[in-house]
Amino acid sequence: MQKKIETVKTLLDALPFIRKFYGKTIVIKYGGAAQIDEKLKESFAIDILMLYMVGIKPVIVHGGGKRITEILNALNVKTEFKDGVRVTTEDSIKIAEMVLSGEINKEIVNMLNQHGAKAIGINGKDMSFMKAKSLVGYTGEITSIDGVFINKLLSENLIPVIAPIAAGDSPTHPGYNINADTAASEIAAAIGAKRIIFLTDTPGVLDKNKNLISSLTADEIENLKKDGTIAGGMIPKVDAALSAVKRGVEKAHIIDGRVEHSILLELLTSEGIGTEIKEK
Repeated sequence: MQKKIETVKTLLDALPFIRKFYGKTIVIKYGGAAQIDEKLKESFAIDILMLYMVGIKPVIVHGGGKRITEILNALNVKTEFKDGVRVTTEDSIKIAEMVLSGEINKEIVNMLNQHGAKAIGINGKDMSFMKAKSLVGYTGEITSIDGVFINKLLSENLIPVIAPIAAGDSPTHPGYNINADTAASEIAAAIGAKRIIFLTDTPGVLDKNKNLISSLTADEIENLKKDGTIAGGMIPKVDAALSAVKRGVEKAHIIDGRVEHSILLELLTSEGIGTEIKEK
């Protein structure tokens, strides 16, 4: 009986948060271990289904850089990185789209649909809803996003699962590979999302003693960058999070995707598990 009471208490604790987010859009950048480990995949699917079933509108933007590198190496196609960004060539953009829009996107869509959700896989070429220009080769910088298109899918009770491939400027252009963190941030801003969540392979933003920083503002982030606390691969994630909140997203969250049900723990509990980022 005590276990049943604790279960009810857990549900009641989540109720204020379910009410808060009911009918609202949450963008989730899906990547890292959560996208590779089978147990974490299952946990992710259940979290998304839970949000969906209680009236919250998830939008998923996924990466797939490790898998792209594996396929490029298998095909003996050279991979080059510049300042941490993959230099996508005309040959590798075709492979990137095949992996992102084909293999990975469809796996996520199938996984969600098998659990009872209604997911649909798209990339930026669909309705040309995401357009870009060259940043480095065929690695792109987003120039426009048609948020109306994505919101239309949400109004049809669908879960958009978005591969970060953007349309080019001509019918014959093969398109651009977009950094998934950046794509998620831009999409969240374009569709008026309430929150954006970045799944990572770290607990969140850590201080110099490796302790989790539970909340950060724009000014605090700038100071932590200056003193080197925020460095390396965390910088683009924090920048993407901050970019979203500066353009209307209420808060951004950087959380540990290696923790089972991390999305529910962050959104539907008072403590949360990661770093919450707000403008002020």
